[in-house]
Amino acid sequence: MTLPTRTAPEPHRPAPAPDAVADAVTTEKLLRCWVRETGTPRPADGPLRIHLPASGTTLEAPVIHWSPTGHHRFGRARLRTGTRAPAPLVAALFGVEFAAGDPTAVTDLTSRVTDSAHRIEHFLRTRTGIPENPAGDTPFLAAEQALITGHPLHPTPKSREGLTDAESARYSPEVRGSFPLHWFAADLSLLRADSALSRPTGHLLADLAGGELAPPPGTALVPAHPWQAQDVVTRPAVRALLDAGLLHDLGPAGPAWSPTSSVRTLYRADAPVMLKLSLGLRITNSRRENTRTELRRGIAVHRLLEAGLGDALHAAHPHFSIVRDPAWLAVDTPGGTPTGLDAVIRDNPFRAAPGTAGTPGHTAPRTGCLAGLLAERPDLPDNRSRIGVVLHRLADRTGRPVARTARTWFSRYLDTVIDPVLRLYATYGLGLEAHQQNTLVTLDHDGWPTGGHYRDNQGYYFSPARSSALHRWIPRAGQDLGTYVEDTVIDERLGYYIGINNILGVIGALGSQGLADETDLLAEADRALAGLAREHGDRLRLAAILREEPTLRCKANLLTRIRGMDELTGPLEAQSVYVDIPNPIAEARG
Repeated sequence: MTLPTRTAPEPHRPAPAPDAVADAVTTEKLLRCWVRETGTPRPADGPLRIHLPASGTTLEAPVIHWSPTGHHRFGRARLRTGTRAPAPLVAALFGVEFAAGDPTAVTDLTSRVTDSAHRIEHFLRTRTGIPENPAGDTPFLAAEQALITGHPLHPTPKSREGLTDAESARYSPEVRGSFPLHWFAADLSLLRADSALSRPTGHLLADLAGGELAPPPGTALVPAHPWQAQDVVTRPAVRALLDAGLLHDLGPAGPAWSPTSSVRTLYRADAPVMLKLSLGLRITNSRRENTRTELRRGIAVHRLLEAGLGDALHAAHPHFSIVRDPAWLAVDTPGGTPTGLDAVIRDNPFRAAPGTAGTPGHTAPRTGCLAGLLAERPDLPDNRSRIGVVLHRLADRTGRPVARTARTWFSRYLDTVIDPVLRLYATYGLGLEAHQQNTLVTLDHDGWPTGGHYRDNQGYYFSPARSSALHRWIPRAGQDLGTYVEDTVIDERLGYYIGINNILGVIGALGSQGLADETDLLAEADRALAGLAREHGDRLRLAAILREEPTLRCKANLLTRIRGMDELTGPLEAQSVYVDIPNPIAEARG
């Protein structure tokens, strides 16, 4: 197998314009989605040809790299006439094909693809004027801000409808936006909250506001994202609360916070907590407002960890942990309707030592989001991802080829991050939706993976067959949290998030960037899964599924988008479209 090469632009050749890069990246994602979701085979020779009978045309694109995991590389797409096909046109053609000409679906897909490409162009233009390691940066925040182009197999990874360019510059992690929180004071009769913090939530929030606010008697402070604050005050129910004096708009206060890769979860290097706030924007497929079930799910898992699961996890895997959500608060109307003002209070294990953030050698842990580590960087001259930098440095230090170094790195990643996640599911029936953005990897001084963390209050699953092992700490744990579902459903979800998005996603990123031979890494994945399957047997059918089944169930992001599905609402079994794809681990072994 010949590895694709990624080289810096020649000195005499100017770098491509941001709009051209954004369009090329967006088109490539669309083509990857089409190939995966339709089962299009590898071309026998020559370019990829996609015949589109509904519109009576054919798309063609040169194949630069064909990936067994679906992370293909394509050149510029063109119509059969030779005319270049920009991303919005490709989206419209795919929409016509998939949506049987439904104008609403076609328009929706095309507008979101256009918006996503526009955001990427804006990020690329803006990043050129921002220092790569600004003051106040930490390894954690740097990785959160590195996802310039987003999910490699999503048609609209950066769509944020409703956000102006000026707002995008302020609120986007990709351009290192920052801002103070907006604060409200809510009458105690409207407040819904739960806390396992060792100190009163009100005292913590007052500290986060910088000691600048004094809420009226009988009220409590409620933080909000400034975009959400501007939006909710126009809602009739919230307007009525303001007019009645049950809710007070206190305005912005306190130090600046930075958005993380989810946009709505905010971070400060010196704060003891992060805040996951509601944000009524439709980001990729979903409106990002916290549901009450998610708020309860996060604190329920925190209490499980506090009751004994955390000690058991630490004893078995001392370098892997779950980031906790020990408190939440929300504002409801007198009739009990959520207002859109709410906050998850999340632990912040990624703090810089006092006074050291942004200084050379500061002591913040070398932990960062896996997606940010793998993401290519078209904003940099050589496009090199953070993992590319790490692997080249390791190869130089050890004197070994980059591909061999990558295989060792991946093997250690499986053993220190994936292994604890799968063992937790096998032993306690607690499944973690550990996709790339929810998986945090800790690297040692040289760059080798030594452990990690999982974060997200949305993605906990409880197995009826095995989660009774949690009941010694909390009876009936997980049974009222909305994800107490049969193993077949959990296996399908975790098979996608852990198997396809995470394990195969790492393989595809390293292969498509010319850092590794994907067949070598597939063999490493097979090794790790085989060991887990032998050890746990029927308690971890997922390991056998990922290595032996000829096909895997895979979330179809393009089809999900075309059908207008919101992945955070509706029954768990019907939140996304799933399709069968060939299992590259089984194929590689065969």
